[in-house]
Amino acid sequence: MFGWGQDIGIDLGTATVIAFVKGKGIVLREPSVVAVDNNTGDVLAVGKEARRMLGRTPGNIVATRPLREGVISNYTVTEKMLKYFINKVGKSIFSPRIMICIPSQVTEVEKKAVIDAASQAGARKVYLIEEPIAAAIGAGIDISKPCGNMVVDIGGGTTDIAVISLGGSVVSTSLKVAGDKFDEAIVRYIKKRHNMMIGERTAEDLKVNVGCVYPKMQETDMEIRGRDLVTGLPKTVSITSTEMLEALIEPAMMIVDAVHSVLEKTPPELAADISSRGIYMTGGGCLVDGLDKLLQEKTGINVMIAQDAVSCVALGTGKALEDLDKLDSKSRR
Repeated sequence: MFGWGQDIGIDLGTATVIAFVKGKGIVLREPSVVAVDNNTGDVLAVGKEARRMLGRTPGNIVATRPLREGVISNYTVTEKMLKYFINKVGKSIFSPRIMICIPSQVTEVEKKAVIDAASQAGARKVYLIEEPIAAAIGAGIDISKPCGNMVVDIGGGTTDIAVISLGGSVVSTSLKVAGDKFDEAIVRYIKKRHNMMIGERTAEDLKVNVGCVYPKMQETDMEIRGRDLVTGLPKTVSITSTEMLEALIEPAMMIVDAVHSVLEKTPPELAADISSRGIYMTGGGCLVDGLDKLLQEKTGINVMIAQDAVSCVALGTGKALEDLDKLDSKSRR
């Protein structure tokens, strides 16, 4: 209809918010971080600007991530963040229809929190889509056919694993082990092994540059700086990929075990489909070096990382937006 706001698909991630506008593709990709002034409650910065402030703010300013483990942990800040992103993306007079991704195992209360936050932020109508289904659509899988596809979507806060057939999840699970847990494991390891404290951002840099969960052919290393816990002074150490393997193998195996338990619950016909078609991995967390090899070795099934794994969920939400008119006409009947 002429004049209505554009439809927007939002991958409301724990680490990153990605927005897709119908007809334009992905128009926004920003960290889900908000800097708030504690004295006044005002939002000072959102996204990239706020991420730069993480761990570097004075007492009255707090840079926080309003989503933890895939769900809203701070409702007011999430609403302000959504409002900021929606205004940045949809500069139209009328409110847009918005489709938002949620982890597959969220409660009704958590679903309501997402719908309310988006409505308060200016959405005309809010639709929800499960992350693994959006990820499968974004990875280019035709989910409408009666055959089994397995998707492992590893984001910042949650890993969603689902076996999808005929457009819906047959077996699914969501575990709160993903990119953030990898970062936490690195912080703990450096503290224990090197008696040194590092921040979230340094841990993430380590994960991206030398992190691995499967032995590398050639060892790599990276210099990091942090605070020596004995002297309290700044300290520089070199961390190798072998040390990273030691730090990250535990959370990685938790994801492998969860995939295993979903496969155990999968009906035999669908399990046979997965065995021949392979397992698709999506989400930024799946890019940790060697995670696909580890999963393939432990399950004996071919594992593929989707093209543009980070954007899969947002792209799938965008494609699902095209069916909104059908959904609307059904709900009007």
